[in-house]
Amino acid sequence: MAKRNSKISPDAEAYRIADLLHSAAIHLLRKVRAQDRSAGIGPAQLSALSVLVFGGPRSLKELALAEQVRPPTMSRIVGGLERAHLVRRQTTDDKRRMLLDATARGVKILQAGRRRRVDMLVRALQELSGDELHEAAAAAEFIRKLVGRLESHQS
Repeated sequence: MAKRNSKISPDAEAYRIADLLHSAAIHLLRKVRAQDRSAGIGPAQLSALSVLVFGGPRSLKELALAEQVRPPTMSRIVGGLERAHLVRRQTTDDKRRMLLDATARGVKILQAGRRRRVDMLVRALQELSGDELHEAAAAAEFIRKLVGRLESHQS
């Protein structure tokens, strides 16, 4: 009987881990995103508002690019945010260019949503042992670094 090579190629292992990370990230996001229903606005509006709250003022075109939608779609999303008084338009030195910025109410809604999602994670983490908490912290730090690498590859 021939002996099987038990070595896994680095490319195959990288793919396997990438697939696991991808799946885990999506499932985690879906679970905590359930907390967003109480915000009173839809997921697309919450996502756009998040870009403005955590990334700062943007033009409509920049916001559409960040959210990976076309400007007409973003225009409708922003219209709803403006009607809800969560976003305001600001003029710039160039009168042809407007910037979108979150209002204090928009910031408050986003911070409350983040707090609900984090609280949900805290409840789950509180059930872990000390060793598991250490592993979770190391995994979170690893993911943070990996995101940084992904950002550097986009340039």
